[in-house]
Amino acid sequence: FGGRNLHFGIREHAMAAACNGLSLSGIRPYCATFFVFSDYLRPSLRLSSIMHQGVLYVLTHDSIGLGEDGPTHQPVEHLAACRGIPGVRVYRPSDANEVSEAYRAAISDQHHPSVLVLTRQNLPTLDRSKYGAVEGTSKGGYVLAGDPKAAPQVILVATGSEVPIALEAHDQLTAEGIASRVVSMVSCELFDAQDKAYRDSVLPPSCKARVGVEAGIRQGWDKYIGSEGEFVGMSSFGASAPFQELYEHFGITPNGVAAAAKRSIAAQ
Repeated sequence: FGGRNLHFGIREHAMAAACNGLSLSGIRPYCATFFVFSDYLRPSLRLSSIMHQGVLYVLTHDSIGLGEDGPTHQPVEHLAACRGIPGVRVYRPSDANEVSEAYRAAISDQHHPSVLVLTRQNLPTLDRSKYGAVEGTSKGGYVLAGDPKAAPQVILVATGSEVPIALEAHDQLTAEGIASRVVSMVSCELFDAQDKAYRDSVLPPSCKARVGVEAGIRQGWDKYIGSEGEFVGMSSFGASAPFQELYEHFGITPNGVAAAAKRSIAAQ
């Protein structure tokens, strides 16, 4: 692979701008950095979208899950910021299989920039004999757990590293006789592009009790969980500590999600 990789150093804006130039020249480029540094490359990412260039951005260390580097390096508002750019496709996969499917979707889309938002911490690979088929990733969001044909009492909508947390909460609720559904919302943009029938099959309008689970701010979530829905995530900057302690500190835990689900059900 000699000559195929360019080392830009701490120059995210120049890196993304160069990728736009490569794309305009007929080469399919990708670039990578920490997600928090998307602040520095956002003007170039915006131009990728304006010019309909299929540049692939691989942005890692995507939340408080990066741990000890602390709040300066922990993205909190960045998912909302990237999702706010028209034409950008943001993917936040929850396991290795969703990463593969996200790459497949991104590479097949030559007219929109794609942002793959990935963790620092390791995540489990989900047992697809137990959970929903990973091909649902191509539709942006899909039912991961819970009977897709039965009406749930509450819907847990999660992304990325918070999907395993939502699944643990689902198991807790199931053990208590509460019918919950877990939706993996890999890409809001792809999900929103599906027809109403599909969107309603994943998020049935009859179920008003909903919980959003994402280690970022709430902005942009109300269209899925409603203005009265519960949100388990961030409302402040992070802190410096091992990531397990941070998730406990900020309440992004299976117990926290299960409690939010019960509050949402009780509020209906």
